[in-house]
Amino acid sequence: MDTLLERFLRYVTFHTRSDATNPACPSSEGQLIFARALQDEMQQMGLTRVTLDEHGYLTGCLPGNQPDAPAIGLIAHMDTADYEAEQVVPQLIEHYQGGDICLGKGDEVLAIRDYRFLKNYLGQDLITTDGTTLLGADDKAGIAEILSAIAHLQAHPEIPRGDVWVGFTPDEEIGRGADRFPLDRFPARWAYTVDGGELGELEYENFNAASANLRFVGNNVHPGTAKGSMINSQTLAARFHAAMPAGQTPECTQGYEGFFHLAQMSGTVEESTLHYIIRDFDDEHFAARKAEMQSRVAAMQAEYPKARIELTLTDSYRNMRSQIEPHMHIVELARAAMEAADVEPKIKPIRGGTDGARLSFMGLPCPNLFTGGHNFHGKHEFIPLQSMEKAVATLVELVRLTSAWRA
Repeated sequence: MDTLLERFLRYVTFHTRSDATNPACPSSEGQLIFARALQDEMQQMGLTRVTLDEHGYLTGCLPGNQPDAPAIGLIAHMDTADYEAEQVVPQLIEHYQGGDICLGKGDEVLAIRDYRFLKNYLGQDLITTDGTTLLGADDKAGIAEILSAIAHLQAHPEIPRGDVWVGFTPDEEIGRGADRFPLDRFPARWAYTVDGGELGELEYENFNAASANLRFVGNNVHPGTAKGSMINSQTLAARFHAAMPAGQTPECTQGYEGFFHLAQMSGTVEESTLHYIIRDFDDEHFAARKAEMQSRVAAMQAEYPKARIELTLTDSYRNMRSQIEPHMHIVELARAAMEAADVEPKIKPIRGGTDGARLSFMGLPCPNLFTGGHNFHGKHEFIPLQSMEKAVATLVELVRLTSAWRA
């Protein structure tokens, strides 16, 4: 635990924001720089078979001391989300006494009225941003927790363990984290992503996900002579979005409710685009959402035959529940590990996705464990140090309990 905070504070200084516009893997040079630093650290720790490939996938192994124990994997991602992530300056609020937290720059405040769960962390040590960037706990906290757990296991050889494989991936935030995952050099029987939120989260369900890109092509004519000939693509795009179901958006849904989310829009009179993400847990409801999008596009095209409206639907990832349920012992081991670490398990669906969803369909069942963080992807992100310590303890207990498991 002594090095957990130092690790995390060091990791967040690396600029690893991924770039969805770059088709390369990794999509940003900073991820490779961070991966090389982690590679050096893993080698200095004495992990074996430490390998970093040209695509930024870093793997290594802590050899076990129980020959018959199953090999498991612990996975986290190196990139951060599409939000300002350069020159991250974390703040450590020791022994939080309640109330608002002033972030270091300007008048940004972590306000108790907005985040009432802050009261759950009275007396704890909170790591926040300075109000100008995200923090990067998603998922550098996961990396710090995994390597701190590995260091603890190394320091305590009396703890029984099988082989523990470690994997750090690029570009998870842009949906590509599992694209080139090197399963051939990651011989775990199952794995866990350490990429969740608040203390105790344990997740083996996630959204089915798709993206919908709409292109509206109109006709630009001088506005002084436009009557009867101009087709303003921006007007069509605005009408399309205005007709979407207002209650089926992220800000209006929770739990198992799906949504349509307008994530990006741009346009001119001649051409406009709308980019939606579509999410639902239920397979049939997910298919119905995609069909509804197609139906709405067809109806608008019929209403405006002189315009051109194009829709591209692309599936992103699927609900991993179907791949986890045949192996529910891996969820039960995680639950037992949390309880052994004095953590109350909170089993809930992920209103998003992880590398583990894709990996589960690639043959590596992979539930998701908490990191302890809150408010990911923005300037109000924070993480309690004590929750990170509990994550490390949970991982240690998970390795210990797994060592005794036999099929």
